[in-house]
Amino acid sequence: MTIRSWQGDSPSVGAGVYIDADAVVIGSVQLADDVSIWPAAVVRGDVNSIAIGSGSNIQDGAVLHVTHAHEAAPSGFPLIIGRNVTVGHRAVLHGCTVGDHCLIGIGSIVMDGAVIEEYVMLGAGSLVAPGKRLESGYLYVGLPAKRIRPLGEEEKQFLRYSASHYVALKNECLANWEPGWIYAPQA
Repeated sequence: MTIRSWQGDSPSVGAGVYIDADAVVIGSVQLADDVSIWPAAVVRGDVNSIAIGSGSNIQDGAVLHVTHAHEAAPSGFPLIIGRNVTVGHRAVLHGCTVGDHCLIGIGSIVMDGAVIEEYVMLGAGSLVAPGKRLESGYLYVGLPAKRIRPLGEEEKQFLRYSASHYVALKNECLANWEPGWIYAPQA
């Protein structure tokens, strides 16, 4: 089963959400309208909460998880993803915050307590260390991620385009629904 409850918490799914049958969404997870979760993605809100903003897409093989409350972090670390965010294939987001209109590159890792402000492009294979803050409007790449340069207007437009492209793609999937696909019906 793709959508699972965990200890009394069930995922909350907005209108027009697409969750592929080969993805898993567990526990305290809020998916806003027009979110898409693609094959082999794992969104596991078991020991803390996950919120994904409208129009965001979680691509194939991405892993989204959280950190439980403990002595060093009394509130733990929830995972918060803003609106119109593209999370690339095999990215790992763990107990961090991602602002609106960001792109998390393929295979990137973002760790506990990290904050990525809006309009950030994180290059493929980058690592954002625990507690690091990436300032709005820049390209970051590397291990650890370093600020490279400001984003141009065309790149900011691409961030918006990427999210809207995935909204259109998930709408096509929903319109051509086949048995075995999991999705939330339009509200």
